[in-house]
Amino acid sequence: MGIRLAHLSDIHFGGENVPAVAAATELVNDGDFDLVVVTGDLTRYAEAAEFEAAAAWLARITAPKLVTPGNHDAPYLAWAERVFTPFRRYERAIGPAPAQTHLGGGFAVRGLNTARGAQPRLNWSKGQISKRQVAAAVDWFDGAHAECVRLVACHHPLTEMPGGPMTGRVWGGPAAAKDFAEAKVDLVLSGHIHAPFTWALPFGDRKTYAVGAGTLSIRERGVPASFNVIDIERAAIVVAALEWTGSHFEPYRTWSLDRRLKG
Repeated sequence: MGIRLAHLSDIHFGGENVPAVAAATELVNDGDFDLVVVTGDLTRYAEAAEFEAAAAWLARITAPKLVTPGNHDAPYLAWAERVFTPFRRYERAIGPAPAQTHLGGGFAVRGLNTARGAQPRLNWSKGQISKRQVAAAVDWFDGAHAECVRLVACHHPLTEMPGGPMTGRVWGGPAAAKDFAEAKVDLVLSGHIHAPFTWALPFGDRKTYAVGAGTLSIRERGVPASFNVIDIERAAIVVAALEWTGSHFEPYRTWSLDRRLKG
C-alpha cells in the first residue's frame, strides 16, 4: 500500500502568497494525504498576529499534520526573547518545538528543530543540529518496525543543495546526515532555501535522499511558489513539486528516487 505525503514549507504568514496558500490548502484537503509535513518558517517575524494566522491555517488542514519550526519562527525584533525563549511564541500557537513524531500507517517521521534564536556567529538564521538531537532520533527510529519508511523533517537542509539560491550552513549537518543514512532513514525533508530539490546524500548506500520544498510566500528566490507531493511505493519514491502559476498549481519538477528495499 502506498504512502502519500504533502510537504509544505516557508509560508511566512505576514508575507504569504495569499491565493497560492488558499489553493494549496484546497488541494491538500482534497488529496487524501496520510500526513502533511510543514518544515518551518510559518511566520515572517514571529509576531503574534502571524502566529494566529498560521494556527488558523493549520486548523483548516484536515489531514494529520507534523510541523517543525524554522528560524523565522523565533522573534526578530524582541531580542531578549529571541535569545532566552526563542520558541515560546511558536509553542503557544503551534506546538512543541524541540521534536515532533508520527508513527503509524507504515511510516515513521521524526521532526527536529534546526533553528536557533542565537548562535556564536553573525548569521544566526543558519542551521544547527546537535549530536544529542541526532542520537535521540536514531534511538526513536530503532523502536519503529524495521520495514517502516523512515523520514526526518527539519527546516534547514543538512547538506547544501548543489547550485541552490542560498545556504543552510548547518553546524553538525553533514555528520547528522551521515548518521541518518547509516540508520536507514529514507528521506530528510527540509525547507529554508525557497526552492524544491532532491538529491542522494553522499553516505552509505546513497539511498537516503534530501528533499527540499519551495515557499508559499511572496519571498521567491528565482523559483515560483510551490509545495511538494510525495508518493512512496515499494520500489520508488516520487516527488512532484507543484508550482503556482498565478491561477492554479501545475507540475514544475518531478523526481523518481529508487527506494532502499527492506525485509
